[in-house]
Amino acid sequence: MFEDLRPHLVELRKRLGLSVISLFIMFAIAFTFHKYILAWVTQPLNDALTQVGLVIESKSTSEWKIQHDGNATEVQIKTPEYQPESAQAYAQEASRSAESLHEDLSQASEVATKQSNPELAALLKDAATSAKETAAATAKLITLLDDVNHSVENASKKTFEGMVTTHQIGGVFFVALKVSFFAAILGALPFILYQLWLFVSPGLYANEKKMIIPFVVGGSLMFFIGVLFAYYVVTPFGFQFLITFGSFLYTPLINIEDYVGFFAKIMIGFGIAFELPVFAYFLALLGLVTDKTLKDFFKYAILIIFVLAALLTPPDVLTQLLMAFPLILLYGVSILIVRMVNPHKEEDEDEEEEVTERKDS
Repeated sequence: MFEDLRPHLVELRKRLGLSVISLFIMFAIAFTFHKYILAWVTQPLNDALTQVGLVIESKSTSEWKIQHDGNATEVQIKTPEYQPESAQAYAQEASRSAESLHEDLSQASEVATKQSNPELAALLKDAATSAKETAAATAKLITLLDDVNHSVENASKKTFEGMVTTHQIGGVFFVALKVSFFAAILGALPFILYQLWLFVSPGLYANEKKMIIPFVVGGSLMFFIGVLFAYYVVTPFGFQFLITFGSFLYTPLINIEDYVGFFAKIMIGFGIAFELPVFAYFLALLGLVTDKTLKDFFKYAILIIFVLAALLTPPDVLTQLLMAFPLILLYGVSILIVRMVNPHKEEDEDEEEEVTERKDS
């Protein structure tokens, strides 16, 4: 028996070796661009932190209950209603008025000089000089208000947007390794699927071996679609909900090491989940499942889908539903695909019943 398995084990070792080599090559390439990859990975987190800051700034009053020594204490948090635009508008209006007053007084001084009234002319000239100095001082005030506004905005961002931190000396280096490995998996996926097909192809018929391109292209495409769906749809809602909850009381300090592992788990989980139609297609092609098989298994599939969604997503209902509903939809699409490839035939059941009746008789 071992002699029969040896050729298969040798072939498996060969395919695994080539897959690992491709993974290392893609890892070396990805590590060269790890800064750009890390920026792409952390973008959903930065967007979520920014949205949390906007939500907190726009909320004037919030009431929270904190359990302290067994007693519920209500804490009321008020954000100051600061309107820097109004202060700037007043300063600009004052500057324009001072400039206008300067021009009017200068003209009045010239008129008084022409009318041979030197005392009035001197008085108006002094008033015009004072108006000009007031306009200059107001212009400096506008500049100072701009600096104050920028300082307030920066302080607000530092306070409410949280911070991404690292708790290890070489934390950033290990994070770079993690994101590079994650990118290497995505880059090497088509070649890995190709090696998987070459391993199972000796056991297929000639017409089934021609499905190598649909398997590699379809499998890679659906995996990438799952990753993009998780990146652009799931993570914005999930991260914003999780960070917003309690951010009125506590400043979020996100550990980058934990975040990258958490991010990779979600992306890979959604990528594998979106492979469901591809696997269903090839199982139907091999005659292992029919549309009736999937329909009968549907109620169990719903339970499995929600369990997987709870394991592969953050611990909030919104993100779990964002994963469960697309999987249910993909399961329905898989039923349609299997129906086209390997539909259930009622004739086979009738023939089996006839054979059973003959045996009983």
